[in-house]
Amino acid sequence: MQKRPKISLIGAGNIGSTLGHLIILEQLSNVVLFDKIDGLAEGKALDIAQSSSVEGLCIDVSGSNTYKDLENSDVIIITAGSPRKPNMSRDDLTEINAIVMKSLGKEIATHCPDAFIIVVTNPLDAMVYELQRSANIPSHKVIGMAGILDSSRFCYFLAKELNVSIKDVKSLVLGGHGDSMVPLVSHTSINGVPLQHFINTGELSQQRLDEIMQRTRDGGVEIVNLLKTGSAFYAPAAAALAMARAYLKDEKRLLPCCAFLNGEYGVHNLYMGVPTVIGKNGVERIVELPLSKEEKLSFKRSTNYVQNLVKTLETYG
Repeated sequence: MQKRPKISLIGAGNIGSTLGHLIILEQLSNVVLFDKIDGLAEGKALDIAQSSSVEGLCIDVSGSNTYKDLENSDVIIITAGSPRKPNMSRDDLTEINAIVMKSLGKEIATHCPDAFIIVVTNPLDAMVYELQRSANIPSHKVIGMAGILDSSRFCYFLAKELNVSIKDVKSLVLGGHGDSMVPLVSHTSINGVPLQHFINTGELSQQRLDEIMQRTRDGGVEIVNLLKTGSAFYAPAAAALAMARAYLKDEKRLLPCCAFLNGEYGVHNLYMGVPTVIGKNGVERIVELPLSKEEKLSFKRSTNYVQNLVKTLETYG
């Protein structure tokens, strides 16, 4: 029997536990839930495992608070860290979550340096940078989940506005995962029909499009304000799963992800959201798209914003 791969989920909160359940439903891999809070990962793993009989699944699910249990992981998905609360931005979490990334980076380097690392913790772009730096793992094996989530939100809002199937809406959101993200209108279509067509015919006004793009940027805080005691987890989990699947199954999927740039889009030594091909080697290539003049300016502003955020990491030692 072929050995099943292993995904370890660092952080057994809402995103981590949702990921665990999604993974076993798909029978993608065995799962280890990890959390420093005593009993949390073990309890959630046991609950997930007890659903396997109902679903007819033969998947190994376990919980742990011991880093040694991360050994031989094929994929690590990091959701650990402090979540946002109402009236907080993603950037407000920089210092506290940078400390978490530094600690995790050292443990990952010790116990599973060959794993493919997916970071979900906010502020995303800075945290991926800090994790990769702390773990000293090749940059093509460390990536951040953001663009898939942001693009999914943008597509959902457009589908509702235009009254079309969500299956037919295709788009990309690039740049930093925050207020400076860049929805690419020039690369948005409805089953091949450019979004600009709907603007030209008056079915979608520029004002309404601007509102939808802003709602996309505010997608996370909208949910935080509604929940009051938590943040989004279903959509982020689904997005992270798509990335893990692409790696484990060598799907060569073109996905908007937070990847390390070394000259692409004119950016050096920085993690940014860009179209990324993910396969068995991790980030196999970055696709450089032609951008409109406005999109280029927006991407540049987003780059500057992320660069400044990363610089603040130096002040934390």
